[in-house]
Amino acid sequence: MKMTIFTRKWVIVLLHAAVWILLFSLPFLLRPTYNSEPDKKPSDESGHAIYYVVNNLLWVGLFYLNALLLIPKLLYRKRYAVFASSHLLLFGIYLVTGWLNRTMLTNDLHFNWRGHILFTFFIFLFFLAASTAYQMSRDRMKADKLAKEKENENLKTELSLLRSQVSPHFMFNVLNNMVALARKQSDQLEPSLIKLSSLMRYMLYDADGDKVSLDKEIDYLQSYIDLQRQRFGKNVCINTLFNEIDGNYEIEPMLLIPFVENAFKHGTGFMEKVQIDIELKVKNSVLSFEVRNRFNELSEEVKDKTSGIGLTNVKRRLNLLYGRNHNLLINKNDGWFTSSLQLNLN
Repeated sequence: MKMTIFTRKWVIVLLHAAVWILLFSLPFLLRPTYNSEPDKKPSDESGHAIYYVVNNLLWVGLFYLNALLLIPKLLYRKRYAVFASSHLLLFGIYLVTGWLNRTMLTNDLHFNWRGHILFTFFIFLFFLAASTAYQMSRDRMKADKLAKEKENENLKTELSLLRSQVSPHFMFNVLNNMVALARKQSDQLEPSLIKLSSLMRYMLYDADGDKVSLDKEIDYLQSYIDLQRQRFGKNVCINTLFNEIDGNYEIEPMLLIPFVENAFKHGTGFMEKVQIDIELKVKNSVLSFEVRNRFNELSEEVKDKTSGIGLTNVKRRLNLLYGRNHNLLINKNDGWFTSSLQLNLN
């Protein structure tokens, strides 16, 4: 997993320190210069400075105590009464601590309890709200990151499902066909074995990466179609048009095969004029891929356990990986089932 610089602990610590320094420096940065008090003793200034530092450190402590301990241990566990009681106790402690700091460090003989309570109350609420918002945002980001990781894992699982969907049914039929070729001692056996080998190599090795060359994906499609053409012979009219690709493009592995597999799976049943048309072209970095097959509207197909998984998964993969950079149209009209995909390869 790649780690950006903003997720490193030392960077986070430096960012927090910078924010606190900036926040507590604002009164000095915004204070008018004409408010200077030349008659003030140096001992008073040092006492006020120590009081200011100690007081601010207490507020920083409240921020992290609430964010890292009270919220996870009490609020998230729905222990609301204990959570509220803890803050009431903390408010009392901060009132007394603030009074002690003020009287001991600044020699203030005219301490105003009413003003002290109001000031402490509003500052206490500010840091309480800020730490709560910080921790909840932080936890939400963690939850979103975890959900994204789970989503990526589900995506990998779906890719595995697509592979397993292709392999058993198709491979079984191809192997049976090769057995028949071997018995006939046909010259087509060797090229068929080569194509099957390239299919297996692609599924087992090349498709493990996040991206593959578009040329490899097209070669995989072509080998698949050739084996299907050999299997069905003249019983199925297969028309393909793969235009020459001008440029080096990459694509998610096994993203196009579900459309082709679906056409052979549902377009080669009991019907007249069985036909499958497949066209692929790339223009201005936009891939256009269309698969058309005839289907019998009156026939009721007996669906197996994996029926429909291919197109459903590929829709979800497209939405997750390409978002608005793709356009997929699927329709049935006049006995034709058409899948049309446009994909921005950049």
